Amino acid sequence: MSAFTTDNQRWQAVESRDPSAAGHFVYAVRTTGVYCHPGCKSRMAKRENVAFFNDAVSAEAAGYRACRRCMAKSGEGRRSDLIARACRLLESNDNPPSLDQLGEQLAVSPFHLHRLFKAETGLTPKAYASAFRARRLRERLGDGQSSVTDAIYDAGYNSNSRFYESADQRLGMRPREYRAGGAGATIHFALGQCFLGAILVAQSEKGICAILLGDDPEVLLEQLQDQFPKACLIGGDAGYERLVAEVVGFVEAPALGLDLPLDVQGTAFQERVWQALREVPVGSRVSYTEIAERIGAPKAVRAVAMACAANRIAVAIPCHRVVRRDGDVSGYRWGVERKRQLLARETALS
Repeated sequence: MSAFTTDNQRWQAVESRDPSAAGHFVYAVRTTGVYCHPGCKSRMAKRENVAFFNDAVSAEAAGYRACRRCMAKSGEGRRSDLIARACRLLESNDNPPSLDQLGEQLAVSPFHLHRLFKAETGLTPKAYASAFRARRLRERLGDGQSSVTDAIYDAGYNSNSRFYESADQRLGMRPREYRAGGAGATIHFALGQCFLGAILVAQSEKGICAILLGDDPEVLLEQLQDQFPKACLIGGDAGYERLVAEVVGFVEAPALGLDLPLDVQGTAFQERVWQALREVPVGSRVSYTEIAERIGAPKAVRAVAMACAANRIAVAIPCHRVVRRDGDVSGYRWGVERKRQLLARETALS
């Protein structure tokens, strides 16, 4: 049994920089947004600002980033630094460098860089640059300061036509609608109850765009409004209530399946992770490492955890079936206890 199972034990290990605690947990500092391994030589944080996680995957899923000092002496740290520099170069250029140009700037062979980049991020440098441009465009459209055309060019697209070919896929709606916080878009929603508590189901023209879980129905509605503050949100009629009942029935008995279209939008990497999750059978459990291997990015375990945390379609994209390598249940957008309940019910019904 581990000697570092309680927060008090873990804090004592952090205070004493106990090297034997390495591998048992990591600690995160809320004021800096950084997580460290026990024994880190960085300045000691105040106890009230410290949170503990079982591993780095859980810490990054909660939004923290790795401490550079902890990683500095390791090969992993050097690889991460190289990829971070590559990402900055791809992000800082309106016309992202080619793989050969990127390799030349970083003094590494293009083949080696391509292999490391994909292993660390799950994307090729070209796909990463494309995903970054799409994110920058969403930010430009959301600031209300630029015209749609200016935003497209500012985000790095060389022509309107190239962007509009994939606008729906990248934004989930027409760019003018997205810029206006969903103005012009219609999203039907309804609230209900299931064994996990309150549930909100929302549907766009393309399909189900959100299945949210929580304790307070009003909070779930606020989350939907925050995502699309100017969309036309319409409370479900009798027909839509039946759809919600179908979703609730699916949550109660996942083996029944959910034969409804999903409006799934994310980065290229997130969509690969989400598709892999949908292929995990009811009653099964997989590790973050296994999902990373299934999508051909065995070293992108942390990125897989981040994609799981970004999932907004509970149960239908079953990120609850992903557990730690040792089988322990941790990290779930809607609470670890709900994750345990979902897994227990699936095991009992499968």
